[in-house]
Amino acid sequence: MDLFENTDPGDNTPEFTVSEIAGTVRKLLEGEMGWVRVKGEVGRVVRARSGHMYFDLKDDKSVLSCMTWKGQIPGLSIIPEEGMEVVVEGKMTASGLQSKFGLNAQRVAVAGAGALMAMLEKRKKALEAEGLFAAERKKNLPYLPEIIGVVTSPQGAVIRDILHRLRDRFPRKVLVWPVAVQGKDCAPQVAAAIEGFNRLTPGGALPRPDLIIVARGGGSIEDLWGFNEEIVARAAAASQVPLISAVGHETDTTLIDYASDKRAPTPTAAAELAVPVRVELDAWVDAQDVRLARAVRRGIELRSQRARDLARLLPRAEALLADPRQRLDRADDSLGRGLRLMVERKQADLARWSAGLRPAVLKSRLAAEHDRITRSVDRLRPSLVQILARKREMLAGLRLRPAPLKEHLRRQDADLTRLSQRLDQIMTARLTRAGDRLSALDRMRESLGYQQTLKRGYAVVRDGTRVVTTSKDARQATDLEIEFSDGRVKPGKT
Repeated sequence: MDLFENTDPGDNTPEFTVSEIAGTVRKLLEGEMGWVRVKGEVGRVVRARSGHMYFDLKDDKSVLSCMTWKGQIPGLSIIPEEGMEVVVEGKMTASGLQSKFGLNAQRVAVAGAGALMAMLEKRKKALEAEGLFAAERKKNLPYLPEIIGVVTSPQGAVIRDILHRLRDRFPRKVLVWPVAVQGKDCAPQVAAAIEGFNRLTPGGALPRPDLIIVARGGGSIEDLWGFNEEIVARAAAASQVPLISAVGHETDTTLIDYASDKRAPTPTAAAELAVPVRVELDAWVDAQDVRLARAVRRGIELRSQRARDLARLLPRAEALLADPRQRLDRADDSLGRGLRLMVERKQADLARWSAGLRPAVLKSRLAAEHDRITRSVDRLRPSLVQILARKREMLAGLRLRPAPLKEHLRRQDADLTRLSQRLDQIMTARLTRAGDRLSALDRMRESLGYQQTLKRGYAVVRDGTRVVTTSKDARQATDLEIEFSDGRVKPGKT
């Protein structure tokens, strides 16, 4: 019996491979659906390490998988976030690997102003929780900046209004960083401009500004949305240069307003916050100058009056100098007497000290020093001779050549002779110095001794060996003797 005899009529259906089925489904899906526009709420959002972005789009019944490839992400005007209500445009496609279909999202827009405000409020709370809007991190604006950096569009009325207002109030140097102020290029360009101004070198060829103004005219929430992006708020908060935000009209509020150091309601108001009015400043300086001059004048007058009042209370110069002059006169009278007494006292001390300074004693000490040096030389010479003899005996026992030894001995003998001569010279020099010193002391003794005083008409009265200095002692003396410069006599004897 044939193997296929009992097969069903349906067995004539053609067979397909899995890849063929997946490809057919993909062609049908892309051909039938093509470019679609879908509205829904964003669910889970995942950024893969490859750079691709995957997210879910859902309503109350179903979930649609969406993907945006790495190269398509920069073209999105809005980066989807979980909970946002958006309108997504793209192409439907299917994946044969897992039998899944999805939407290749190439455009994303927020579905209505209400959704934009909800997303803005959520982003604001997240940044506020990080401390980007804290008041303590905000910097004070410089009072009069030298250079002002303006981040805005080079066309339009905003830059003209700012320059005109600065020129009217207080002209300053202005650096303009042109950026797109709406659309998908707005946020990255504004953030790059703020960071670029901060990277400039202070005082360089293109100096860093002292103040930054980020400005844009009014518009709808969609037009101003670039200033609500997170990268712009973070760049404003991280700026080391003080920053003024002037985006939109007074009723418009964006995230950069919260992150900036100061918010201006309009670009013109930002220029007014940046610099003071020069005319008012000049008037204030003139007023301060007048006040300062008046205060200085008043202070001088008060101090002059105070000095005059104090001068009336001071004593006269004659009264102040009377007592010091009397003390000076008394000191002048006692100075001569004190000097004479001191000289007499010093002379008596010198006479007492010179009595023991006899030449015989000095000559005896000099002779003893000479003998000591001679004995030292005599002791040194035999020692050196003995050392030399021992060295010769030691060398005699060695098997050495006689010529070097003789030369060494000759040098040693010459050194010994030189040392002996030096010792003799030293001894002679010391004896000479001692003799000179002895002669000088003898001359001093003679010049300071009392014998020289006797030659000037004075005399020494003695009672035996005791010097008589008062008339009372002289009347009581038993053996009175008077010494003059040419000899001694006893009263009552010729």
